[in-house]
Amino acid sequence: MQYLLSVITAAPGLATDSEMAAIDVFNERLQSEGYWVFAGGLAEPSNATVIDNRGEAPIVSDGPFVESKEHLAGFWVIDAADLDVALELATAGSRACNRKVEVRPFQ
Repeated sequence: MQYLLSVITAAPGLATDSEMAAIDVFNERLQSEGYWVFAGGLAEPSNATVIDNRGEAPIVSDGPFVESKEHLAGFWVIDAADLDVALELATAGSRACNRKVEVRPFQ
């Protein structure tokens, strides 16, 4: 089953050099142990654009879809046997990136 591990932070800016090194080690673990599907870091929320095309005309607005002190900083998509494995990996990922990690299964 695939899981989304979302990295959540309130800190501005990118990961520190030591955090990036730990993330690289974690990414290598995911790849070598066969859990890796995809991962990526995201730009600051101020770089976001939201498009709402549910009405008669699309509405395009700058900034995140919700204002919050915390935001999504990056993510991993993993393939794990079950939730217990996904939680163990998310725990290691949280330690590596020094941020909170939310775990959600894909439907």
